[in-house]
Amino acid sequence: MKVSNQCINHYASPLGEILLSADDIGLTGLWFAQQKHYADILVGDEPVVDLPVFDEAMRWLDEYFTGCQPDFTPPLHVVGTSFQLSVWQILRTIPYGQTTTYGKIAERLAAERNVAKMSARAVGSAVGCNHISLIIPCHRVLASDGSLAGYAGGIEKKAKLLQLEGVSIAQNARVSAGIGDS
Repeated sequence: MKVSNQCINHYASPLGEILLSADDIGLTGLWFAQQKHYADILVGDEPVVDLPVFDEAMRWLDEYFTGCQPDFTPPLHVVGTSFQLSVWQILRTIPYGQTTTYGKIAERLAAERNVAKMSARAVGSAVGCNHISLIIPCHRVLASDGSLAGYAGGIEKKAKLLQLEGVSIAQNARVSAGIGDS
């Protein structure tokens, strides 16, 4: 789904260039350069502009990359399907320095929707399409075996982000190429 009337800006992070996008409501995107689904909601002719929301997002990123948990969130304009929005809302509840699994998110969604079961793979797909990386912390989701399954920005970045937050990554944890199972 493309979002019109957006503009962009750039942020140089310790893990590489980040592209930011926003509209008059709030931040619509935050992607590591060339990650999967990179800028997929943009039309392609967005101007580079300085906006207060970019200043706030960059201040958030500055705090985050110094190893601190930001105590504020820039204004967000999260756009997706109803299912994606539900998954992304759960991602926002994962505390800094903690992780969960695709299966646990699926269980929580099933309980919220009063259904017997929800697909962890469907959750993984929604997590992978998150347009606002880091602030909506998709990097905090692991496979059921604790492995660093799937991250649109790359498994290496996921490991570094979790280490930055103080999450201990087991040295013998299997690194999975696919999005986690339940």
